[in-house]
Amino acid sequence: MSNSHKNHRADYAVVGSGIAGLRAAIELSRAGSVLVLAKSNLSDSATAWAQGGIAVALSDEDEIGLHEQDTINAGDGLCRPEAVALVVEEGPKYITELIEWGTEFDRSGTKLAFTREAAHSRSRILHAHGDSTGREISRALLARAHTIPHLHLRAHAFTTELIVERGSVVGLCFIDETDGSEHELRAGAVLLATGGLGQIYRETTNPEVATGDGMAIAYEAGAVLSDMEFVQFHPTALAVKGAPRFLLSEALRGEGGVLRNIGLERFMKRYNEAQELAPRDIVARAIVSEMHRTQSTHVFLDMTRMSEEFLKKRFPRIYETCSSYGLDLASDMAPVCPAAHYMMGGVKTDLWGRTSLPGLYAAGETAATGVHGANRLASNSLLEGLVFGARAGQAMMKDAPVAKRSGAALPGSPAPMPGNSTAAHKEAAKANSKPSPACATLAKIRDVMWREVGILRSGKELAEAIEQLQALEPPKSEKPRREGHEVRNLHALALLIARSGLAREESRGSHYRSDFPYRNDEDFGKHSVLQKGKDVRFED
Repeated sequence: MSNSHKNHRADYAVVGSGIAGLRAAIELSRAGSVLVLAKSNLSDSATAWAQGGIAVALSDEDEIGLHEQDTINAGDGLCRPEAVALVVEEGPKYITELIEWGTEFDRSGTKLAFTREAAHSRSRILHAHGDSTGREISRALLARAHTIPHLHLRAHAFTTELIVERGSVVGLCFIDETDGSEHELRAGAVLLATGGLGQIYRETTNPEVATGDGMAIAYEAGAVLSDMEFVQFHPTALAVKGAPRFLLSEALRGEGGVLRNIGLERFMKRYNEAQELAPRDIVARAIVSEMHRTQSTHVFLDMTRMSEEFLKKRFPRIYETCSSYGLDLASDMAPVCPAAHYMMGGVKTDLWGRTSLPGLYAAGETAATGVHGANRLASNSLLEGLVFGARAGQAMMKDAPVAKRSGAALPGSPAPMPGNSTAAHKEAAKANSKPSPACATLAKIRDVMWREVGILRSGKELAEAIEQLQALEPPKSEKPRREGHEVRNLHALALLIARSGLAREESRGSHYRSDFPYRNDEDFGKHSVLQKGKDVRFED
């Protein structure tokens, strides 16, 4: 391949094709050419996996102020109030727009159907096809994006690093996974919307693509990261041997599901008066304590009070998945254990998605906007991705207007878009499935993180984790493939999470230190901040 093929230009580059990336790209397409890079298939994002729904104050009995208060309560003293106000106030407008673009949320009669989840004071969760909300939003956004001529979507393009010149981000490098070729993309502004980093833990509900790439390359380029110690563990992932940790939505407990230990006794009342509907971190710690106490690897989620007909209609995907592992939710109790689910921290941004580096923006789970504080309120993540994706797009157009720059936009398409079913992809997939030294390193990282930097932490364990992680050198190769880069990214982020956790000598939200079991607002009512080559510091 000659070099000229490998240099691309776009007015705007977006890394990631989940809700935040697609919403930003649609916004940006009003002003110029946009190239969206996705490292896997376009529909392979955490958005597509989101079952529960999207929270928004749109029902007659709800108020924006109540949604705001619930979010702030869940964030345990660390939400940025102005970010929360923004997301709840602008939410209804952007959801209404999604509906206009063809997103089909569930309805009862003609009215939107709202459900309730833990820590919400009202029923305000919109869902689609019962438990496939994210998939439906993703479908509608992709369909919309495909109709826009100068919005190009490129699958199997793995972004490896940002290009920084004179302190500004001016582009990025990516590998085309189908043939291993290396490319450079120059753009007026770059948005990172690469989702979370759940794959850093041995037990996770996240898709395999969630390797924190955006956070890692931003850190490497010198951007400020924030609140990395706050990882949310979902209390109820399916714990069947050999099965992936499939998420059993919080909505199951919202509809009356109860938790029992292996002695079949309901235990939540010992931990919190809200019992099954207590905030996620409390439920996750209660389950872990109960597992320790009964020396078992799981507890049970009991839905047997509900009819098969109700369960199949309300939770079709969950019901079907459990069935495929030999569990009938209407008559069997489902074994569950907590699993890493959502990263509250990430690349620090302002209210418009701007990071500390000019030219670089972040949105969705990759960003730390301050909306979620120390613990995310259920179903606020899709809403945040939607609102801040749109806002980041608006800021990028304002900060890097197309007219002012020399250099024409992309001539036609940036590169032929390979179809997702080509032989080349099958080859690439085969090459990627071979076990390698990177796999062994990854397994070690995930073990250390789960054991020492998980739901219950202590200074001793965190210090040990840092030591063990520092001793692990991710394998270096001349031309690393995607997998090698992912392991390097996860290794760097594992150290950042452990270092931030060690620095925060208190318990707050999803971060629980057994040696500092209380919240300490005086010293730690602030956000942790990390930048390459510097120690963790705390600031408002």
